[in-house]
Amino acid sequence: MDLMQKIQLIEENTVELITQEEILELLKEKKHPITYCGYEPSGEVHLGHMVTAIKLSQMEKTGFKVKILLADWHAFLNKKGTEEEIIENVKLWKKVFSKLGIKEPEFILGSSFQKNQDYIEDLFVLSLNTTINRGLRAMQEVARDIDNATVSQSIYPLMQINDIKHLKIDVAQSGVEQRKIHMLAREILGKINYKKSCFVHTPLIDSMQKPGTKMSSSDSTNLISVRDTETEIKKKINKAYCIEGDSNNALMQIMKLIVFPKIKFLEVKRPEKFGGNIQFNSFAELEKAFNEKKLHPMDLKNSLAKELDGILDPVRKVFKG
Repeated sequence: MDLMQKIQLIEENTVELITQEEILELLKEKKHPITYCGYEPSGEVHLGHMVTAIKLSQMEKTGFKVKILLADWHAFLNKKGTEEEIIENVKLWKKVFSKLGIKEPEFILGSSFQKNQDYIEDLFVLSLNTTINRGLRAMQEVARDIDNATVSQSIYPLMQINDIKHLKIDVAQSGVEQRKIHMLAREILGKINYKKSCFVHTPLIDSMQKPGTKMSSSDSTNLISVRDTETEIKKKINKAYCIEGDSNNALMQIMKLIVFPKIKFLEVKRPEKFGGNIQFNSFAELEKAFNEKKLHPMDLKNSLAKELDGILDPVRKVFKG
């Protein structure tokens, strides 16, 4: 894989690279740069998490070493469960993420290094260089109720920035909801004597019920969990928002971000009276056909349910042990 092929794979299905030029230089300088994504171990692991896991897997193929932060203290500070609940979730999430296609992930527990003296000292320096208002603004897309945010939630983004230094990260990867935190990181990492890191932002999958609201662990009816059975997947997909001729919906996003990165082509099976079977060799072909009303929403739903069931089958086995 040459340099341009690497950057094309990293950029595939992303909102932005910050910045492409800096990541190109990094790939020239380092054989195995380090990337990571952090996860609050709370609620269900769902398809939204799989988007970032797929991107980590793609970055691994370009030579990156992958670290996965299971951010137990972040979850606690962001009011995502009791300590006991979070500890149990950490165990489960580690098993799940080991089945999401990343070959050699290094799992790191947040509390394993965030209590160290040098980490705390750097956190103090970052807090001295950030106003409370700026810290809360950085959390707007992450916290559930920013109007009633606690002091702990203003510390949260500073810890996330501090993690980049103490995990020795070259490129941090996340959903685009983390963008404000990462822009703050670009400004203040120098205050703790660390380089201006790069970032890869992936799209968010919409709620299954309507465009414009993201899929969230806090609402099990509007997401597909990695533990959902074939029957549950079909039921949720059949109920999902999907208007004929309009590709702006969660189902098409799932096809683009999760299904097509894992398959060579998509075969949609239909009765002859409805046009017979049809094959799509790329998401662009599928999207064009759907927008031109050459593919009915029910055919899309049936095909998506079948493909997702196959993708999630190895992951579901984690919950049977």
